[in-house]
Amino acid sequence: MSLLSYDPTTWWGIGLLVAFYVFGFLHILHALMNTRTSQGTIAWIACLISVPFFAIPLYWMLGRSRFTGYIRARRSNDIQLKNIIDGMHKTLLQYSVDLPEEDVIERAATELGGLPFTRGNSLQVLINGKSTFEHLFSAIARAEKYICVNFFIVKTDKVGMKFQKALIERARSGVKVYFLFDEIGSHKLTSTYLGELRDAGVQCEAFGSGRRLLSRLQMNFRNHRKIAVVDGREAFLGGLNVGDEYLGRDKRFGDWRDTHLHLKGPSVQAVQLVFLEDWFWACDRVPELLWETETFPADQKTAIIPTGPADPTDSWKLLVAEAANSSRKRLWITSPYFVPDDGVMTALQLAALRGVDVRIMLPAVADHLLVWLSSFAYYEQSIPFGVKLFRYADGFLHQKVLLIDDRMAAVGTANLDNRSFRLNFEVTAFVSDQTFIRQISDMLSEDFSRCAEVKLEEFTEKSFLFRAACRAARLMAPIQ
Repeated sequence: MSLLSYDPTTWWGIGLLVAFYVFGFLHILHALMNTRTSQGTIAWIACLISVPFFAIPLYWMLGRSRFTGYIRARRSNDIQLKNIIDGMHKTLLQYSVDLPEEDVIERAATELGGLPFTRGNSLQVLINGKSTFEHLFSAIARAEKYICVNFFIVKTDKVGMKFQKALIERARSGVKVYFLFDEIGSHKLTSTYLGELRDAGVQCEAFGSGRRLLSRLQMNFRNHRKIAVVDGREAFLGGLNVGDEYLGRDKRFGDWRDTHLHLKGPSVQAVQLVFLEDWFWACDRVPELLWETETFPADQKTAIIPTGPADPTDSWKLLVAEAANSSRKRLWITSPYFVPDDGVMTALQLAALRGVDVRIMLPAVADHLLVWLSSFAYYEQSIPFGVKLFRYADGFLHQKVLLIDDRMAAVGTANLDNRSFRLNFEVTAFVSDQTFIRQISDMLSEDFSRCAEVKLEEFTEKSFLFRAACRAARLMAPIQ
């Protein structure tokens, strides 16, 4: 039978197959030029060559290294927005701190985050859910002009309903309320919940959805920030989302160990700038906010450092590596997830080898199985080099805290994993105030007393199937 006698549908199928492979080749070129790691590049090229019809849509959802189209407010062409940003940068510079050359982590943080260390701040450490929600709901009740809230997860349980009621009450009292939530993290939010907020006058926007088709395809990027700003006078950021488990009400986890911050002073305006940028991305609108600031006698020096996939480099990864490289006595890190890449792992190893007390506190129980399994696969790269791993046994550990020697502490939303390094929008407060550092040191010392130090045998003497599962989970680290 000659080729000319083939059914036209056959030719259509052949043409479609050829088109997929041509399109796949174009994606291979994109992956070759843009994928950040050699392992990721090889994996995507192999998939795009062998099964382009499956790999191409997955590449659009999971393979992009940058959040295409994200309009960074600091670079925006919107005149109103640009004037606000430029004005606030000038204002923050009036309260900025001159950094000596030896303050390398401080200089790196401000260079990567784009916002300066400011003086005149007052910071309160909020330990666990009860303290955090008491302060947050009290601040919301005090609001006179406006409230800005941005959470990765908002649930419709008891705490979530109380949160909704608090926003509705303020909105009906004439306070402007801007509510931003991550579309993936808060995917269980019901239309009824949001409808009741909107009916009361709350402006609700989902981060990651809406008018940009390209952004909807980039499902792997998340806004992991937890921010609240009230009247431009006080702000909150840290590890807690809005849900009952953060009060220890979920029997799967028991008590929930987390840390949040309550900020006053010039740092509030920096937090507000981060919210403004995210809000503008979500809806192309500039909210009506107040930009006056005040200082407080505590005079605590703080920098608000936003990081994320719109940055020109992997900012959070570089900051963690620099923290390890610049540490001289101790480097204490707490994170629910421990999936470092090779660069961060090398920096941690070298710090431990030169005598730094490198401790990493992790949960003993899992909330995300793959990430929990992945952490075991790093035991052999950590413990033999002197990196000490601890498992928190008194409930679930979720706080994201960093302590460098006796000179810097950081509290925020970023974890020690690929998501926070490359895929999530995060925000962290770096603090060089000695009173604050001692407070964080005492807090973490208490936490370590509730931990068990990990032994290498807890991985090497496990069953073959468990070790294989851990290594397989580690391979999926880029999409966990």
